[in-house]
Amino acid sequence: MGVHGVKAVFFDLDNTLVDTAAAGQRAIEEVLPLGGALRSKHHCGEGEARVICEKVQDKLLKECHDPAKMCITDLRISHWEEAIQETIGGEVNRDLAAECYFLWKTTRLQHLSLSQDTRDMLTELRKGVRLLLLTNGDRQTQREKIEACACQPYFDAIVVGGEQKEEKPAPSIFHYCCDLLGVQPTECVMVGDSLDTDIQGGLNAGLKATVWLNKAMTTPVDTSPVPHYIISSVLDLPAVLQKMEHKINAKLGTDHTAGSNE
Repeated sequence: MGVHGVKAVFFDLDNTLVDTAAAGQRAIEEVLPLGGALRSKHHCGEGEARVICEKVQDKLLKECHDPAKMCITDLRISHWEEAIQETIGGEVNRDLAAECYFLWKTTRLQHLSLSQDTRDMLTELRKGVRLLLLTNGDRQTQREKIEACACQPYFDAIVVGGEQKEEKPAPSIFHYCCDLLGVQPTECVMVGDSLDTDIQGGLNAGLKATVWLNKAMTTPVDTSPVPHYIISSVLDLPAVLQKMEHKINAKLGTDHTAGSNE
């Protein structure tokens, strides 16, 4: 499907194309027994193990990573180390923390996947427009996710924020993506679940349109920035692009009629 005026669509990865949050939660649930590690080596109960996992989830949400100071693996092992220490005290056990982290990481990657419906949509879209995956985050972490969900064949290019000078919402990374595909910002659409990075970034870069994936379809108290379109499923995107095409065609028809009357 071709869309007049739209030559490329940029997709966010986490919680847009793949449900990273759900995969992370499933991993936590499976790690709760921790292969017996916490319970046998540290003699903690199931309740304490759950508290540790909840603390790790909280640390991940608040995570601020500077790759120049620490690699992501060391940082995330530290999350587990701190959570264990805060919950059950005792001596710091780096080996146990590392065991927990790698079990969680491996399990999360196993649960990351592109649904068949999403694969079909991307395949169909790519017949008419160029597709680019644009994700923020640590290089190693994001590349592992990309490989785990095997999404490379569906995109003309993949850009990871951690490999660039700036990440979303900086205009520079969007303009870099445009240059990669040989298109102008006004010919591109950004699709993502984050108002702060995906939508604000698309607006900062002067893209043709921004499409906010709001799965809950609940309106925030302060919907700022304001996206051009809102969808509840990424599978609704083709309908949005068709709507854009109808608007453009209608405008072209109006302009043509006005020109004929002059």
